[in-house]
Amino acid sequence: MNQGYFAADSVTWRIHSDTAMFVGGIRALLEQALHPKAMAGVAAHSNFREDAWGRLQRTGDYVGTLTFGSKTEADKLASRVRRVHEILKVDEPELLLWVHMAMVDAFLDTAVRSGLKLSISEQDKYVDEMVVFAELVGIETGLVPRTVGQMQNYFQEIMPKLSASDDAKRAALFIALPPLPPLLRFGTPIAPLWGGITSLAAAALPKWARKLYGWPSVPGQDSATDLALRATRNALQFLPESLRQPQQFKVGKVKEHTA
Repeated sequence: MNQGYFAADSVTWRIHSDTAMFVGGIRALLEQALHPKAMAGVAAHSNFREDAWGRLQRTGDYVGTLTFGSKTEADKLASRVRRVHEILKVDEPELLLWVHMAMVDAFLDTAVRSGLKLSISEQDKYVDEMVVFAELVGIETGLVPRTVGQMQNYFQEIMPKLSASDDAKRAALFIALPPLPPLLRFGTPIAPLWGGITSLAAAALPKWARKLYGWPSVPGQDSATDLALRATRNALQFLPESLRQPQQFKVGKVKEHTA
């Protein structure tokens, strides 16, 4: 049987199968948009504005497949993503590394603040495990931070290159208010639910990111956001498994049990 890159007992499985990912995934997109050159490539060469909802779904499928899918499935999808990066002109090592590290930071920080119990060593292990994601999109292994401390140093070094461009602000608006199919918008509670999750994801951004976007911070905001993150994670755990777990996770569990 073709096993995946990550075992069921990996920290990556724990984080990527947790309901905190509902918020962490949105925060990742908001954070990634803060590199002007990366965002310019997406804005100029993709249909993000016309298909924001599709972009969000594809991002989720990508993370799910690389995490829970077989190596064959992950390699095939990663190859397709590398071709897309070439088309979007975001295949420079610096841009690829930025997208990767913003994703790792968002997933990990949101999970911890939402109440997922992870020791310091487990947090370091997650950053290290996620080097596989970087390698699959063509990033040289030696360039990728492998601990939380190295990741924090990376953000300090790249900070002068970050800003909330007009493209980034437009992307944030599309993320918050994606053009939903009429059946979803008017036939389900997805619109208000999505609005609440995106607002929480924006509030969960690190202070430097909120400052770049020009979004105000008030005293006690981070503590209030952490409480909201915990409450949201707990509430989402009551959803049926078919809604709160990625399809690839359920398939991956079956493969693990039958291996």
